[in-house]
Amino acid sequence: MTALDAALLLSGGLLALGPAALPLARRPGGPALLHGAAATLSAALALLGLWALVAPGAPVQAVLPLGLPWLGAHFRLDALAAFFILVLGAGGTAASLYGIGYGRHLEAPGRVLPFYGPFLGAMALVLFADDAFTFLLSWESMSLLSWALVLADHRNPEARSASYVYLLMAGIGTMALLFAFGLLAGPGGGYAFAAIAAAERGPGVTAAILFLMLAGAGSKAGVFPLHVWLPLAHPAAPSHVSALMSGVMTKIALYGFIRVGFDLLGPVAWWASPVVIVLGSTTAVMGILLANVDRDAKRILAYSTIENVGVIFAALGLALAFRANGMTALAALALTAALFHILNHMLFKSLLFMAAGAVLAATGRRTLDALGGLIHRMPATAFLALVGVTAIAALPPLNGFASEWLLFQGILQSPGLPQPALQLLLPGAGGMLALAAALAAACFVRFYGIIFLGRPRSEAAAGAVEVDRWSLAAMAGLALLCLFGGILPGAVLDTLAPAVGLATGGRIPPQLGNSWATLVPVTAGQSSYSGLLVLAFITFGAMTSAWLVHRLASHRLRRGPAWDCGFPLTDGRSQYSAGGFSQPIRRALGGTLVAAREHVVMPPPGDMRPARHAAESGDVAWMRLYLPAAAAVGGLATRLNTLQFLTIRRYLGLVFVSLILLLVGLTQWN
Repeated sequence: MTALDAALLLSGGLLALGPAALPLARRPGGPALLHGAAATLSAALALLGLWALVAPGAPVQAVLPLGLPWLGAHFRLDALAAFFILVLGAGGTAASLYGIGYGRHLEAPGRVLPFYGPFLGAMALVLFADDAFTFLLSWESMSLLSWALVLADHRNPEARSASYVYLLMAGIGTMALLFAFGLLAGPGGGYAFAAIAAAERGPGVTAAILFLMLAGAGSKAGVFPLHVWLPLAHPAAPSHVSALMSGVMTKIALYGFIRVGFDLLGPVAWWASPVVIVLGSTTAVMGILLANVDRDAKRILAYSTIENVGVIFAALGLALAFRANGMTALAALALTAALFHILNHMLFKSLLFMAAGAVLAATGRRTLDALGGLIHRMPATAFLALVGVTAIAALPPLNGFASEWLLFQGILQSPGLPQPALQLLLPGAGGMLALAAALAAACFVRFYGIIFLGRPRSEAAAGAVEVDRWSLAAMAGLALLCLFGGILPGAVLDTLAPAVGLATGGRIPPQLGNSWATLVPVTAGQSSYSGLLVLAFITFGAMTSAWLVHRLASHRLRRGPAWDCGFPLTDGRSQYSAGGFSQPIRRALGGTLVAAREHVVMPPPGDMRPARHAAESGDVAWMRLYLPAAAAVGGLATRLNTLQFLTIRRYLGLVFVSLILLLVGLTQWN
């Protein structure tokens, strides 16, 4: 049995969990059994992907008598697919282990579990697909199964609205992918990936395919302005499903873009890369700005996913620019940064969605201003969430810093590009990415501080209790991997090398032999970073400071009232609110970018009405693009509604005119 055979069997096992869930989901112990089976199968997939990366060989292929009769279903396992299988398997294992405990809080597990395992299986089949039909069929299955999971709480109007928008955007994305693969297949109709990769195409067709892939894969990944489904769907789904959608499904979309843009499409001209770079950096800034002004914990994490997807697309655009100019080593550096950040984002974003789910299960609240003080009630969750926010804020020595540092090393090499347009563009894109990183730090200081620090802002927060051990174990595993990726990034990068080599034809220098686990992506004289040394310095500094304080400070106990900012209240109302914390960013940057507005009612002296202050913001893409488009479609549909009241003679006349126009069009086409 080949590795691909084993992988397909594991994927089939995940698909089979759907029918198995129908009799088991409502039985005692059934949800735990199903989640445990999903965790086992996902862990096996992760190990298989890791083994295929550590011991790379020739790609393994298989053809099954399924799908189109003259084509069959082609499957392949190569280094690029193996990396994403590792991401999928690790994320699926953590989410499923978390689901064993979290599943006890599901009101209707029968609406979740029949779709949960097949959702994981469909994502795996996308990665193994080796022809356009199998890829698109698996992609659409993944979309429909995730739509069903978003709609699990179908009595909730929020879930119904989110599922409708998600289904609409998924349909638009699939249509774009259908056109892209049609152009890739060309007039000969060679839908197998081997035939697509061997076909010749002009620069215009190449640009059209890249644009369609940006629309199709970008809509699923959350690229601005195609992101509008993501902040609606993630909060509506169960928390372990949100972790999968954000941490894993968006990465499957990125795989689609990488597979086409770096493997099937062939050489891409340099002028295509600025589009990807600008789109990525814009997405990063807009996503984190929206996260900074929102007050829903899960929606903040969803907007943060948009930011990280933008960072990854910017790295992919940089890799395309280097590859188009024959700078193979630097293209490998940029793609390594992208793949490393894909893995890292899966780890820390899954961890944070699970922490948000733990808070939701303990309090029943998602709004920041209804929480607070949970570090005393949920200390283990608070500590693990602290690891997650430190990683996502790109602070050393955790993995988020390592991958973003690697990306900026690639940007610093961009002056070597020969095109003046790229030389001017990339410093600006680097500045936007640096701004996004700073805003991410501010966002997650606010996120963590409002939820876990201070005093409880509601009775639900005051009465919270720690979550179960399964949930804590899943979060702890992800936190350890975040630490491992930060202090030993060289081991991770060497593991990624086969996937990078398949896509770019090069790789960065081997890292495992460097002293002190130092990361040297170019040369030691230009750049180097040691997460291990940073961790040692942080630990030494903290221990030394603690020793000095205890050694030199007075041991006399002193008590005094906490600083109350002039409002001597004993409850949580005197604390910073989520809106108050984000006010400087909202006023400085949000007036245009996130449509931030403040409404102040200040009665004159003698007027006994209370003073009021209200702040609002919104997604400009939703308000200025999608809502007007929906209104236009609604107005057009109302006007066309008169067509259903025509007489039979007028209907026949319309059919006749349509037929004549179609024949004329076909004549001109030929």
